[in-house]
Amino acid sequence: MRDLAEGVRRYQREVHPAKADLFARLAEHHGPHTLFIGCSDARVVPELITASEPGELFVVRTAGNLVPAHAPVPDAVTAAVEYAVAVLGVSDIVVCGHSGCGAMTALARAHDLSGVPALARWLRHADASRARTAASGDVAALVRHNVLAQLANLATHPPVARGLAERTLALHGWVYDIAGGGVETLGAVPEVNTSAA
Repeated sequence: MRDLAEGVRRYQREVHPAKADLFARLAEHHGPHTLFIGCSDARVVPELITASEPGELFVVRTAGNLVPAHAPVPDAVTAAVEYAVAVLGVSDIVVCGHSGCGAMTALARAHDLSGVPALARWLRHADASRARTAASGDVAALVRHNVLAQLANLATHPPVARGLAERTLALHGWVYDIAGGGVETLGAVPEVNTSAA
């Protein structure tokens, strides 16, 4: 905790004053251009990876960068997606998986999750990803399939489907390599049916 407190002091002393004009504008206006859905993994820092300034990204982080398909019972991810698209008007959504993902490793290697039942239930949102991954234990393949599956899940959310149909919103799939710093763009974004929106 001492390191965090020192970080706050350094932020107040050095970082905030250097960006005082930016923060003054942000205090009055919240207009991010991108919803970035990434993993909760502490090694994946969206603003650092994209060299973004405060206010540019609306960030949602979940274990395994999972996005539940739209359902009548709302959840925190659905609420954030709805707010980002329908209220803030983001023009892009990125789903970013990453190398060495603990959630995908647990699924690919069939780890025993009985001691973490809430996590086990949450990871069921990756069932379609697992079904599409041919080789058991192939974490890298599962990470990629999972990003594409979450893009498909996103397209089931009414504001997203509307934005896709109106061509005011674009979906992007990325995989971040922690060791090398590279970002792979996945080209095969799934076909989405926007006629129901």
